[in-house]
Amino acid sequence: METGSPHDTGTAGTGGPAAWGGEEPGWIALPPGLLRMRRLLLVVWLGLLTLATALVPGLLAGPGWAAFALLPLALLVWGWVMLERNWRSWRYAERADDLLISRGVLWREETVVPYGRMQLVEVTSGPVERHFGLASVQLHTAAAATDATIPGLDPAEAERLRDRLTELGEARSAGL
Repeated sequence: METGSPHDTGTAGTGGPAAWGGEEPGWIALPPGLLRMRRLLLVVWLGLLTLATALVPGLLAGPGWAAFALLPLALLVWGWVMLERNWRSWRYAERADDLLISRGVLWREETVVPYGRMQLVEVTSGPVERHFGLASVQLHTAAAATDATIPGLDPAEAERLRDRLTELGEARSAGL
């Protein structure tokens, strides 16, 4: 699901775990910059692999062996499609008591992080992410298994989400 701005919301199907509480979340999709970044990285790495696969066997064993360069090209085409499917599967929703993060194409995974259980909310951005104007939000809880990440957000949205989650986490944990 694509949205026009980070605050536009859509709804998910009505039969999933998010609907069991009687409250349908407003899902927010990841911005398209994440897909562009991942596709560029795919093209760069598999392009280099294709070049190496064509040149090394072609020069050492003869031009017929350069046909092995078709394997990375096929992988590039397959990866191009899979990256979009994976990108479309990521979404998150802010509810009254918790944050939902949903992802996965074949195996759907939905993580529910209660605001009161959050210990730390980080915004990170590596050099490639910064070049594309992206940041990730990582949530740390008392149970390491429930740590969650939302990748590829606009830095302003990542900071807004960090501030909101921190505020809600402090308010909920004060009531424990």
